[in-house]
Amino acid sequence: MKIFVIGAHGQVGQLLIARLIASGHQVSAGIRKATQAPELAALGADPVQLDLTQQPKELAPLFNKHDAIVFTAGSGGRTGDDQTLLIDLDGAVKSMAAAKIAEVPRYVMVSALFVEDRAKWPESIKPYYAAKYYADHWLEYSGLDWTILRPGTLSNAVGTGLVTMQPTSGSVTRADVATMIQTVLENPVETNHHKYSFVNGPLPFTEAIKKAD
Repeated sequence: MKIFVIGAHGQVGQLLIARLIASGHQVSAGIRKATQAPELAALGADPVQLDLTQQPKELAPLFNKHDAIVFTAGSGGRTGDDQTLLIDLDGAVKSMAAAKIAEVPRYVMVSALFVEDRAKWPESIKPYYAAKYYADHWLEYSGLDWTILRPGTLSNAVGTGLVTMQPTSGSVTRADVATMIQTVLENPVETNHHKYSFVNGPLPFTEAIKKAD
């Protein structure tokens, strides 16, 4: 497949790209800064400068001839709530609209655990959760073939290759989030129009996905 990763320079993005390239996929690495390009090129991806504040019709040509888009971008913890709104919500929605214009059929969103339950939104990052909540809902009605992934607290531990679905709490390694993204990309029929909340647990990815249906 030819896959466009939005947020490619992030930790999950880089882990994902390495896995996809190793599996023979072509990857376009969407980045904010030109200075990030050499790092992504070294992984085997094609760096593409991407500005999520642009309009969908301006973003669409970047997505042409891709089979799938992965959104794993974020405004980052050092920015204000205004950037969370403009990137994590509006930027995500504009990328969905651009995907429709470019006729990219598949869209995988990396969201967050408990986004669907406002009572569980952490007070310290409530604007981020609000942005993710509405971006997820927009994706559901976008007309795209979508999958929404909602990982628990992220860690930098070594990937386990094992998860559990619909957890009440817990963490998951960034490496395992990358593996989950690859798994749903490579199993589009089984995972289309599904939402998966997950943390590290006892089951291999494909088995966990089957049990979640």
